[in-house]
Amino acid sequence: MKKRTFPIVGAGFGIAAFLAIGLLPSLVYGGYAGIVLAGALFGTPVASTLAVRILAIVGMVMGVVGVGALFAVGGAALGAGVEVLVGAGGREPSADSRKL
Repeated sequence: MKKRTFPIVGAGFGIAAFLAIGLLPSLVYGGYAGIVLAGALFGTPVASTLAVRILAIVGMVMGVVGVGALFAVGGAALGAGVEVLVGAGGREPSADSRKL
């Protein structure tokens, strides 16, 4: 296997885990953050205007992208850790080290 195979597979598993358990909470909390920001900018109670809706959608998108990236990077790190534990780095001894 190539050196980068384990981290790529780990990132794939991280994204799959994100889709299974992280997508809905990131949408909910991102939307909530957008509503809180809209309340801070436009005052509470928040009226259902176009600007408020845009802020809520932007918050949702930022939540999904941020948490998805966190899951992908975490999965890649776990994949790299598995690669180190398995010893599949695949480094062959160089000509200098064979002389010793």
